Amino acid sequence: YCLFVFSRLIFGTLYPAYYSYKAVKSKDIKEYVKWMMYWIIFALFTTAETFTDIFLCWFPFYYELKIAFVAWLLSPYTKGSSLLYRKFVHPTLSSKEKEIDDCLVQAKDRSYDALVHFGKRGLNVAATAAVMAASKGQGALSERLRSFSMQDLSTIRGDSSSTVPPSVTVRTSSKQSQPKTSRSASEGTGSSGKC
Repeated sequence: YCLFVFSRLIFGTLYPAYYSYKAVKSKDIKEYVKWMMYWIIFALFTTAETFTDIFLCWFPFYYELKIAFVAWLLSPYTKGSSLLYRKFVHPTLSSKEKEIDDCLVQAKDRSYDALVHFGKRGLNVAATAAVMAASKGQGALSERLRSFSMQDLSTIRGDSSSTVPPSVTVRTSSKQSQPKTSRSASEGTGSSGKC
């Protein structure tokens, strides 16, 4: 199996890729067409072997036969890819081209609609999860704050010297200021009576 993978990588992919590059660079139409036929056949072979590997991998010399097939496709003497393309692939694709194009357009439209549909559903699920997490987080925060006593809150603020809540301090200061005003008022009346 490892020999097949290595052979296919070198002879089935890298070698043809390099010669395809050379054909494009030289702008030789004959070479360009030859390598395009090879890549079409190789794509079909790769698709077919995905399924045949499942069912035929137990067959004796299965991987060796695949190596021989790739070598036959590449060989300039046998011109295997050219032969397969001209005898089988081109006539089949030419007769079914309109149906294949229609199927591809429909598949493209369906996949776009499915992508939009699942995208909207995904956003709705994410938004719901975010709202639920925020509401649970807010509930946990309010419960945490309720568990604090006034003593805990004053030590958190840094008012370790005053243990009395600030509202109580305000009340006592307002009571002390009232008697002073009443005394000064009575003193003012007493002093006005003396004059």
